[in-house]
Amino acid sequence: MDAIVQETALARTRRARRVDRALAVRYPDARCELDFRTPFELLIATVLSAQTTDVRVNMTTPELFARWPDAAAMATANQAELQDVLHPTGFYRAKARAVAGIGNALVERFGGEVPKRIEDLVTLPGVGRKTANVVLGNAFGVPGITVDTHVHRVAHRLGYSTSDDPAVIEADLGELLERREWTMASHRLIFHGRRTCFARRPACGACPVAALCPSFGIGETDPVLAAEMVKD
Repeated sequence: MDAIVQETALARTRRARRVDRALAVRYPDARCELDFRTPFELLIATVLSAQTTDVRVNMTTPELFARWPDAAAMATANQAELQDVLHPTGFYRAKARAVAGIGNALVERFGGEVPKRIEDLVTLPGVGRKTANVVLGNAFGVPGITVDTHVHRVAHRLGYSTSDDPAVIEADLGELLERREWTMASHRLIFHGRRTCFARRPACGACPVAALCPSFGIGETDPVLAAEMVKD
């Protein structure tokens, strides 16, 4: 990482944007992998995605939204019934309280609609900046940087940030990337973390940004073996 210490801010910005362009080529279908039709559905789905997979959430939300399709319905949901539906997502008691609380808050303070400002979103139960940025970027088209575990890991490996504070990482990435690219750049980093730059052993030899990454070599460097590790 000595090279990163010596890297100028301008050089880091240029490198970060080259990395983003390369990831756009590698992951042209990068997107939010949670299924949703409305801002409310995306908000609830993102809260439910904590400590579980998007696949599991997508298996759970059709029944959830069929029974409680909007904020008013969610606010009056029976907690036992809500917990039963949410059980497969894990931490179902806390999640049931959170989504019912979100329904109540939306009805009482926002006319039943999901607000379009991050300052309002983060006042909702169980909603932090990560969730707020997911909703803003994907439901409302407001650029935002989502710092989940994948973005945290990849940002560190690429030398974009040395902080473990998601808010600081978000700010660091915001300084490097064009604002209009924030939402899609987040998706690309998440896709990269899920498909190539794995937590335990990244597939370095099959990485599209290997030449731009100061952490190259911490994982499998053999191109053939690394390619076998990559997930579609």
